[in-house]
Amino acid sequence: MSSSVPFTIPSISDEVTDAVVKVLGSGWITTGPQTAAFEQEFADYLGAQHVVAVASCTAALELCLRALGLPPGSDVLTPSLTFCGAINAILHAGHRPVLVDIDEDTLVPSPETVAAATARSKPAAMIVQNQGGYPVDVAALTEAAGLDPSRVVEDAAHGPGAARDGHPVGSRSRAACFSFYATKNMPIGEGGAVASSDQEFADRVRAMRLHGMSKDSWKRYLPGGSWRYDVKSVGLKANMTDVQAAIGRAQLAALPGWQERRAEIVAAYDEALAGLPGLVLPQRNLDGVQHAWHLYQIRVQDRDGIYADLEAAGVATSVHFIPANQMTAYQEILGADECARVPVTDRVGEKLLSLPLYPGLTADGQDRVVSALTEALRTRT
Repeated sequence: MSSSVPFTIPSISDEVTDAVVKVLGSGWITTGPQTAAFEQEFADYLGAQHVVAVASCTAALELCLRALGLPPGSDVLTPSLTFCGAINAILHAGHRPVLVDIDEDTLVPSPETVAAATARSKPAAMIVQNQGGYPVDVAALTEAAGLDPSRVVEDAAHGPGAARDGHPVGSRSRAACFSFYATKNMPIGEGGAVASSDQEFADRVRAMRLHGMSKDSWKRYLPGGSWRYDVKSVGLKANMTDVQAAIGRAQLAALPGWQERRAEIVAAYDEALAGLPGLVLPQRNLDGVQHAWHLYQIRVQDRDGIYADLEAAGVATSVHFIPANQMTAYQEILGADECARVPVTDRVGEKLLSLPLYPGLTADGQDRVVSALTEALRTRT
């Protein structure tokens, strides 16, 4: 049956249509002036020095790992509770994932779990992830890994709107990777970005996003430009188009209001679901933390049964994420011993369930979610 309450509906600014039409009529639809403008505006929003717009967050992660210039086959720390694209980025960059377990409350690695993973490997770099919009303590994890901060890549796919100690996610990082996928807080459809405090690093990523070419087509075809270019490092085809960037500029202007609405929905969930038996709400140790609330992740026993009950009631939910160590391809690549190193991830991963959370979720729709979940818990616990 179709769900009366979808898991998500992308929020689209009223300004998007006009923005796209203008680009389509401009005669320039690939990477060009709109992309440059979007990069500057997103950098201003984050408080970052540099932003490079790319095709996806997965591409951003791979580009950053390549731009670090690590020796081939280097160990790269990563949570196992992550999207498969983050693991693929490490492998595609020519390196080996080293799985890090999570803290049971925050759903992200702790200094202790990072130290444990470091003790059994020789990490050259680390990917840290802002699970669900929770801004991870990058400095603490970096210290636990014994790494220089320049070797840390932030997976900030869930991060726009999040901050720690007053600093927005991505504002001070050498490499923070964002997603504008259709389900994200600022949806473009597809797209990503790298925020960086290091101009040389940002310039390297900028060249590598388009095969490593020293000049993109916009620079080559500007008045006074030249068709000549060089390739100094091998890159990817991972640039953002001006059509995407025009959408992004309109969406970015609407993002603060959308974030306020997300916080309202979360507060309503907290109030309505507090004290229900068999239910663990998202963690609340938020001192100095501004959560982006990309996801509202609860934990329940018999997760698959409750998922089915909610689906039957017309409420769509999802799971974030199937742990990487449970995936066939990664089991074959990493081996059984490595995949057995994340017991908390395995235990918690079987209980996670993400409820609908998006700015367009109505009060009536949220009431249906709460009612269906309450009934499912009553019958199964």
